[in-house]
Amino acid sequence: MMKKEELIKKWLDNDLSAEEQKTFEQLEDYNELIQMDKALKDFKAPDFSIDNTYKTLKPKLKSNTLKPKQWLKPLLKIAAIFAIGLSVYYFTTTLNTEVGTSIAQRTTIELPDASTVDLNANSTLTFNESHWNKNREVQLNGEAFFKVAKGQKFDVITTDGVVSVLGTQFNVKQRGSYFKVTCYEGLVGVTYNNKTVNLKPGYTFQIIDGKLLANEKENTAQPNWLRGESSFKSIPLKYVISEFENHYNFKINASTIDTSRLFTGSFTHKNLDLALQSITIPLNLSYSKTGKSIVLKRE
Repeated sequence: MMKKEELIKKWLDNDLSAEEQKTFEQLEDYNELIQMDKALKDFKAPDFSIDNTYKTLKPKLKSNTLKPKQWLKPLLKIAAIFAIGLSVYYFTTTLNTEVGTSIAQRTTIELPDASTVDLNANSTLTFNESHWNKNREVQLNGEAFFKVAKGQKFDVITTDGVVSVLGTQFNVKQRGSYFKVTCYEGLVGVTYNNKTVNLKPGYTFQIIDGKLLANEKENTAQPNWLRGESSFKSIPLKYVISEFENHYNFKINASTIDTSRLFTGSFTHKNLDLALQSITIPLNLSYSKTGKSIVLKRE
């Protein structure tokens, strides 16, 4: 007849034959073992404690029918199963999904609720898919256009402020000290320095170098960058240059000119020289190219 510890090992491995199963069910510890198996199946990581589980189980086992050493391997196996389950739980529930774009690259992301995000060049979006049903929240570094499915609150977290909506279309740009939110549909709440401003369609909240700027109402249905063009209204040249570098693999040297000058206009993402001319001509500047470097000069 098979020994008790061998039966238990085979039970742990789900390897019992029909006859062995009947023998296993006659064991004195059968009920305790079944309870332990149920605990494994009902396992929830936050409430689990290996030490407490073992302390509860130990007094119930018949020490006179199975020596401690004979229980060692099965218990170690059970502990290993719990440990693996615990690790998998925390890994899968804390792991974030991060999507990034490089220079001159754009991408579209579909979130778990069918909301979509168009991510502009040199930007990063981070979210947790496992917690999405309870917490619709993303972290943004760069620029993105959002189409949010209706549902509970949706938050876009940036280093400058938090943008909160229920279901709408809006654009968020956060690059350095340049923070801009534009509402295209629905209602958008922007929290900055513990104060919340609600934006209706066409209106913009814009902070540059810590200063709140007044903006004219926009009449476009989507941001211009989705059509391959960056547009600016009275924006310091240094931010125009920075945005140019997000779309072209060139570095601009503007050390001899005043980059605090305000620029109004746009540049294309598809033609380097045309983009440079669109920036320099209105400001009476010239440029020269050497390799991957561009120098801006006063005419």
